Amino acid sequence: MVQIVRFNWPWYGAAVGVMLLAYGTLPGIEFTPLGRRVLATLTAPAMMWAVASLLVSHWVYDRSPLRQWDWMAARVTPPPAKAVNIHAGFDETSGRLRRVFPKMRMAVWDIYRAESTTEGSIRRARQAPARWETAAVDFTKLPEADEVLDAAFLIFAAHEIRSASARDRFFGEVFRILKPGGTVLLVEHLRDWKNFLAYGPGFLHFLPRNEWLRLARTTKFLVADEFQITPFVDVLRLTKPLAS
Repeated sequence: MVQIVRFNWPWYGAAVGVMLLAYGTLPGIEFTPLGRRVLATLTAPAMMWAVASLLVSHWVYDRSPLRQWDWMAARVTPPPAKAVNIHAGFDETSGRLRRVFPKMRMAVWDIYRAESTTEGSIRRARQAPARWETAAVDFTKLPEADEVLDAAFLIFAAHEIRSASARDRFFGEVFRILKPGGTVLLVEHLRDWKNFLAYGPGFLHFLPRNEWLRLARTTKFLVADEFQITPFVDVLRLTKPLAS
């Protein structure tokens, strides 16, 4: 939760400023009682979502089973021998994946593109020191031969590819580099009513469940498993068919 505030501080700072303004506690700025009530009413949803987003994020990222990642060992079987962890500018998961799968050989790829990533939080997150050796890659031409990987981990990353056609190419590339029977573990917030309640208009940055299913169908992945970690995070386990 601390990192979320750190990377999104302009939004939270603005929310606090609006709250102080609405309740007439900013020096040199005065409103009539009616004006303060009107402003407080208009800004109440922003205040609610600022608090809700922090509480939900604390639950999801600090208190839920998601944080430990131990659930992966039961879901991704047999343990992959060779895999890739793909992130979009900020890597918090490679260390945990290596702990869960200690014998796995894993590359780490960064698919961030400055020209197509609109989130200021991602740019701020990229300023943090990298903990693991990461290769910047072109997500439309992944640097691996055909059918050599056992697994690809896409953890809160693929939604940063904002164009549907670009996502098609990316998933096609992931399909290409996986062995038959290989696994994609996709972890994402969804653009649904639950994340709307938690994040307000920010939920539009996520993608709907139907888009992930469309991508699986278009690239011929099979949906082997789907489950939720808290009501706000959806996990899809996709597999490449053993035979085309």
